[in-house]
Amino acid sequence: MTIRRLPETLVNRIAAGEVVERPASAVKELVENALDAGARRIDVTITNGGRGLIAVADDGIGMAPEDLPVAVERHATSKLPGEDLLDIRWLGFRGEALPSIGAVSRLSLTTRQHGADSGAQLDVEGGRVGQVRPAAAGYGTKVEVRDLFYAVPARLKFLKSERTEAMAVAEILRRLAMAHPDVAFSLTDDGRSVFRADAAQAELDPEGRRLRRLAQILGRDFSDNAVAINAEREGIRLSGHAGLPTYNRGNAQHQFLFVNGRPVRDKLFVGAVRGAYADFLGHDRHPVVALFLDLPAEQVDVNVHPAKAEVRFRDPGLVRGLIVGGLRHALAEAGHRASTTVAQGALGALKPQSAPSMALPFARGNPAPYRPEIERYSPVLSDGALADAVRYYHAPEPYAGPTGLQPQARAEIPAAEAPLQAYPLGAARAQLHATYIVAQTENGIVIVDQHAAHERLVYERMKQHLAAGGVPRQALLLPEVIELNPAEAARVAARADELAELGLVLEAFGDGAVLVREVPALLGDGDVKGLVRDLADDLAEYDAALSLKEKLEEVCGTMACHGSVRAGRRLGVDEMNALLRQMEATPHSGQCNHGRPTYVELQLGDIEKLFGRR
Repeated sequence: MTIRRLPETLVNRIAAGEVVERPASAVKELVENALDAGARRIDVTITNGGRGLIAVADDGIGMAPEDLPVAVERHATSKLPGEDLLDIRWLGFRGEALPSIGAVSRLSLTTRQHGADSGAQLDVEGGRVGQVRPAAAGYGTKVEVRDLFYAVPARLKFLKSERTEAMAVAEILRRLAMAHPDVAFSLTDDGRSVFRADAAQAELDPEGRRLRRLAQILGRDFSDNAVAINAEREGIRLSGHAGLPTYNRGNAQHQFLFVNGRPVRDKLFVGAVRGAYADFLGHDRHPVVALFLDLPAEQVDVNVHPAKAEVRFRDPGLVRGLIVGGLRHALAEAGHRASTTVAQGALGALKPQSAPSMALPFARGNPAPYRPEIERYSPVLSDGALADAVRYYHAPEPYAGPTGLQPQARAEIPAAEAPLQAYPLGAARAQLHATYIVAQTENGIVIVDQHAAHERLVYERMKQHLAAGGVPRQALLLPEVIELNPAEAARVAARADELAELGLVLEAFGDGAVLVREVPALLGDGDVKGLVRDLADDLAEYDAALSLKEKLEEVCGTMACHGSVRAGRRLGVDEMNALLRQMEATPHSGQCNHGRPTYVELQLGDIEKLFGRR
């Protein structure tokens, strides 16, 4: 076969295969064109998931009648004033969207410039361009795409269900709406309004307008549990909002990156976000973030992919460092704050339950059966005397009170303790099940998981010691021999020098054992055997070439877990209050090393709702 030139219609259909993969792709290109035209309102209408109709109407600057035939030619654009492909200052720039869409559908363009007496219309059917004719139209442009892929029926077989395609269109519109809070968006699907985002109020500052838009799309929970991001380095600026670690998801679908206003998917971004949250989340949980990167056009190449979904940075290391540093700084400033959804989840789990079997013993004439556990812990709780409950809880002998629950006089809070309630985490009042601390604040109560909270405190302190030059150690009075299998013992002994930097001094002790001489001082009387065995398991998963400092969060997390106050340990009131004060002074103490909350706060109003008082 001889080499031949392909006909223009076939060339456009090939281009359409790269640019228009599905209805959502067409919507993306058309909405980006509307944004480039300065639109303040964009209305999208689809039917049959976008196969039957895609209509995008905007109130932008519009086009002159003579521009319409040029607009549907390949590689024709008004957004590249020069010939530098790296100087891209607009969302759309290739000039392929309209001709590509017109090559595989029935396309209609209707436009009217501001100040013009009338509008103009041009139709393109399967790549065949019609004549420009006058038309009645409002200011702006309306693009209608009917029977998408009718000219290439084989492409229809690769589309998903109508519902799936409609959801993809909605997702594209939501992403573009996040980046442009000053523009109003709407989406109508088969006559139903499925998405609407009003333009942000002009009196709000840019950050306030963006957060308002994010709340419209991601929900109020996100705006209530997000921290602002503002960082700049070498002319590159990072802004946006990131969710607290305790406000997380099971996948990374709720992570959004925008580069110069363009929504993109980038592996560098995903890795940077995971690195920034590595200290706070388990591997199966993902944060919710919306980050906006603004940098000079010459620093980023948006011409990597026909659909402009990927970008390439000139200095990826600088961008990654900016994202990681900006996120970590913002999360550190959040202090001990935990997400409000933790309390909402707790309230949702608290449902009034009837207990008829409990009513019988307390009925008139039926004395309650003897229950020593109630006598020890409960009599003082009958009328809210939580301070006395702590004393009974720690009493060396069972409380020799009456067999039934007798009313108690309300205990007065000692004057010396009253100021403690003004602290964010309040004053400790009781310990439940030797695991949970109950504290009273000025406006509610706080329930703290003592093991998770102290684990976080130990972890943060170990990181501080490492940054300052080393973890303080304490020698064991009697060195402890820990038996392992030969492979585990060899792995641990091989990393003895690195473990010593982290405060754990050990050496090989025959075949299948190690001798521990010193441990990190922060671990106190922790479980040394359990710690070494867990570290042996961790080392089995690490690449031999990786240093323990490169796996710092895993190693320190393992040590912190063994050195923290364990569930089941009884604490005095002073110990509990000391733990609360340390949490308030320690960054990230609102979540443990795995992203789970360390405390739940219930406002008085929330508690009143449980009892029907509100």
